Amino acid sequence: MGNVSSRVFMNGNSQAVRIPAEFRLDTDRVQISRNADGDLVIHPLRPERGQALLQALAGFDEEFVAALEENRQDALPMQDREAL
Repeated sequence: MGNVSSRVFMNGNSQAVRIPAEFRLDTDRVQISRNADGDLVIHPLRPERGQALLQALAGFDEEFVAALEENRQDALPMQDREAL
């Protein structure tokens, strides 16, 4: 991919840049920084960073959850400690 000129415009109170199709992003969130030369760097942020965790948790069935609850009921009693 080479260099491509694009248009800068106002979108409400924000400045925006038209991103040509060959540079299209697969996310709706980006991180923008400026390097030492003053160039803007756009880094795509992957959508729903917590989505992988939610998908993993969805894999636990009711039997697993029941086993966790049972183990929680068998937990050791709270320790008595002197106040600070």
